[in-house]
This record gives sequence, C-alpha cells and structure tokens, in this order.
Amino acid sequence: MATQTLSESPSLAPLFVKAALTQRGRRGDLPATAWRREGVVVDRGHLLAYQRVCGFTGGDILPHTYPHVLGFPLQVALMADRSFPLPLPGLVHLENQITVHRRLTADDRLDVTVRAEGLRPHVKGRLVDLVTEVEVDGVRVWDGRSTYLRRGPGDVDASPGDQAPPLPEGPPAGVIRVPEGQGRAYAALSGDVNPIHLHALSAKAMGFPRAIAHGMWTAARTLAALEPRGNDASSSHLWFAKPVFLPSTVELVVDDESPVIVAGLRSVKDPAKPHLTLTLARP
Repeated sequence: MATQTLSESPSLAPLFVKAALTQRGRRGDLPATAWRREGVVVDRGHLLAYQRVCGFTGGDILPHTYPHVLGFPLQVALMADRSFPLPLPGLVHLENQITVHRRLTADDRLDVTVRAEGLRPHVKGRLVDLVTEVEVDGVRVWDGRSTYLRRGPGDVDASPGDQAPPLPEGPPAGVIRVPEGQGRAYAALSGDVNPIHLHALSAKAMGFPRAIAHGMWTAARTLAALEPRGNDASSSHLWFAKPVFLPSTVELVVDDESPVIVAGLRSVKDPAKPHLTLTLARP
C-alpha cells in the first residue's frame, strides 16, 4: 500500500466542500493509499479544551478517545479524495473500536496513519472501516476502527456483525444535560463541521428536526464518566444508536460488576431507547 505523507493536519472545511462537490459517480474499490502524519506534537491547550468539553480530568494524560481527534482529519482527507468509492456526505458512523496499548501523554510524539478497508455489504447499504494506527518510535500504541454506513440497496444476507449488548437496567448512574451549543463546541475542537451538528437550521436542511451531538462526543463523555479506567491499556467497542438531539438530557447507565464494563446513554423520556452502548475491557 502506498502512503501519502502530510506535513500538517489538513483543513477540514474545504475537504467537506470538496467531498460534497465530488460525491456523484463514485464507484470502484477502496484506494490502496494510506494517509500519514509523522511527529505529531500534542498541543496542551487543545488537549485541555478537549478534556473540558468532554468531561475528562485535565492533565497531560491523553484520554482514551483523544487520538481519534488527531486522526480524524486524515480520515476525511482519505474519504474526500475522488478515489474513495463512497460519497462522504450522508455516511453514518455506526461503530467505533479503540485499543490503547499503553498510557499516552502530551510528551509523546505521535506518528498517525489512516487507511480504509473492509468495504462490504450491509442490510441497509454498504459498510467501510477507517483504520487509524498511532505509533511512538515505531511501536504501536493506539488503534482505532471507525465503521461507517452508506445507505442504499442492501443485502438481506449480509452478516450483522457484532451486536451491542443490552443497556444496563435500573436507576441511572448520572444525568447529563447537553446544551444547544454542544455541537459547535465539539466541532471547534475536532474540526468536524458537518452541518447536522452546528445549528438547527443547517440540520433541518440535511433532514434532521434539530442539530444532533457528535457521536464521538457522546462516546468521549461516556468514557469520561469511567475515568481513569480507560486511560491505561484498555479496549472499547462502541455502538451508536439514536442520535442525541440538541439541547437534550440523557441518562448515563453503567454496569461495572464484571471484568468487561458495559455503559451507555439512554433517553430520559424512554429508557428503552439507547443513544450509545459501549464495552470497556482492561487486560
């Protein structure tokens, strides 16, 4: 596989525009090119702002989900390129898997590589995985796998893949109030300026009744409630379900009675409706 190495993080707004303008007529196989940045230095101001927005404790330790933010611009650059067979607008983030191989800090200089793999049928369209690998001095320290769905003609015989476990029942461990501006706050840090997250008017133009929270913000907010258990070597698997509309109030539920923690966010009005389910395991 060839590698496209970038000297700096790409600007996301132009990439989203490019993806929108070139979405028609995409087809074929996944590109045999990985996108990479070397020697990424963590900006401590950005790290602290991310920790505050997502509810993590401040400090030099990188939260479980933080490297995803560093790799996300490379994901968008890969998907916005004309060689990527699925149009970026309309892709739905269904699942996310993360493995932290060791504790990471702001002192680590990170080499970040992103590639696409696993283009496959789904009952509601097609799936693709965007794989992010982070190395320090040639040693793998973090892995992420984001699974996206492109809605369209499906395959009823397609494998359903790993299914989310049931949400824990009983009283919530906490209640989280999500303000109307949460999407804009996370977009400013992550660069994910998808209009569905920014304002009710732009979300309505995309078919949503109101703006919705970023899936990876809901993931980070849930993992922040489990801190510090995800900061050292650990693995998480996240399933995104119903969107969290802005503003909103959601309940946090946690079952930590077994070695594999099950947690998630559910609707206050309808506790049977999950927004997010995750598992967190430590070796």
